[in-house]
Amino acid sequence: MTSRGTPNDPLSTGNEARRGQSVDGTVRYRPSWLAWLISLFSGIGGLVVKIVMLSLLNGLVGWAIIVLFTQDRIVWALGTLLVLAIFDFVYLRPNKLLPAKFILPGSVLLIAYLIIPIFFTINTAFQRYSTGHVLTKAEAITTNIEQNVVQGDKFFIMTPTRDDSGALVLVLVDDTTGQAYLGRADGLEEIDPASVTVDEFGDIVPPAGLTALVGDALFGADAELAAFEVPLEGGGVIKPEGISGAYESDPGLEYDSARDVMVAVDTGVEYEDNGRGSFVTADGEELVVGWREYIGLENFTAVITNPLVRAPFLRAFVWTVTFAASTVLISFAIGLFLAKLLDKPKFRLKKMYRSLLVIPYAVPGFLSLLVFKGLLNDDYGLINKLLPFDAPWLFDPWWARVSVILVSVWLTTPYFLLVCMGALQAIPGELVEAARVDGAGRWQVFRKVTLPLLLVVVTPLLIASFAYNFNNFNNVFLLTGGGPSSGDQSVAGATDILISYTYKLAFEAGKGQDYGLASAISIYIFFIVAAMSASGFLRSKALENMK
Repeated sequence: MTSRGTPNDPLSTGNEARRGQSVDGTVRYRPSWLAWLISLFSGIGGLVVKIVMLSLLNGLVGWAIIVLFTQDRIVWALGTLLVLAIFDFVYLRPNKLLPAKFILPGSVLLIAYLIIPIFFTINTAFQRYSTGHVLTKAEAITTNIEQNVVQGDKFFIMTPTRDDSGALVLVLVDDTTGQAYLGRADGLEEIDPASVTVDEFGDIVPPAGLTALVGDALFGADAELAAFEVPLEGGGVIKPEGISGAYESDPGLEYDSARDVMVAVDTGVEYEDNGRGSFVTADGEELVVGWREYIGLENFTAVITNPLVRAPFLRAFVWTVTFAASTVLISFAIGLFLAKLLDKPKFRLKKMYRSLLVIPYAVPGFLSLLVFKGLLNDDYGLINKLLPFDAPWLFDPWWARVSVILVSVWLTTPYFLLVCMGALQAIPGELVEAARVDGAGRWQVFRKVTLPLLLVVVTPLLIASFAYNFNNFNNVFLLTGGGPSSGDQSVAGATDILISYTYKLAFEAGKGQDYGLASAISIYIFFIVAAMSASGFLRSKALENMK
């Protein structure tokens, strides 16, 4: 009798063959292409790949750290350096810290793309951070001094030139005294008037070593010339005027660092720091350029106390709730109806109808929205041409709201169709049959058996869909842009939901761009959605039913 494990044993032979060993004992290796590929990242090959990738990472991140240091972002630079050191420590230790090697990349991306933006939004919400208040205080002081200049009495005849290094140099001759100067980006240099001459056309012939800009070279430097300034010791500057003249300008403001005030040079009027990111006079006149400043809860209270903010916020909030609830309920009702219709076993062409109904879900949403924007156009839209009447789908406030809801329902219904089809399959057929034996009609079976069991599964998805549509920026912005105008001079249009209203406050409100207020409203949105979602879960007891 052959013992188990010998070559003659069929079981042993099969096992050895699967391990790559033949019946006669010869070992044959049959590695798959995947195993071969994985082997490249093991041993010496894997070490080389690791060193190369870490070198690239260190080079790229090291460059970023240098840039951060040069921009005085010391905290960000040190934080980035710490993360890089952790990466090198974890991945250069062979066969150790294995879980960290998988967890670390995802954790860093989570912090970079989720945690940091959240903290940045919260921090911004407590600041006066808006148009005219985007700089630091030191930058605002410098900018105010540079922008408030008074033209002096001196005028210069000018010829733009370039030196051997290609830098722009202004050859200047005082129109009154005849004194000659060279104006560079780092200051003014007095030169011998005999070193320059004026030709018969009144143009200055530059001294040796400088090449005058003429023709295309002169016109090609017009933007550089317009922005060029020659700084003076007293704080003024010399600015070109056209291509042949320049004038001296003196600062119109001076900063008194001891008292922290800006003083108008000509009138002596003082501008004091008002504690809200601006220099203001006693009469309330404010310098144009301010700075970011922490103002506590002012952005949050403005939503309640400022009527210019409260009115559009409340209007957008009511419409947001209406839009999200209408989209979810109508889409769910239509999706459930179609799912019940397709659930019949004798329904013909079921697969074809199911595929057609899912098409809106397969097409990219932004593309569908842009197509509908054309179809609903008042002038050349196909829908108005097919209807016996012309409806202002996108230009009347109420019709625009109807358009947004209808298009959103069209995009959302396939999702609930798929959800309801799957949920209906999970309902035990015995319960339905038992209800019918007890004499229940179709409507009673649906209302007493099918719908309650369906809602156990679907309610969390309904709540999630409501939260999604509450912040459905694309459906509003790509279709109507939040318009038409509401007529109350606010940035919130008739179809703007809270998230699109917040976007307009931050980026599309002209001079009234207000990043701090937009951040505060985004925090309001978070708590509103969280409260509604929590209330929905508690009322439906969906969490207990899912246990």
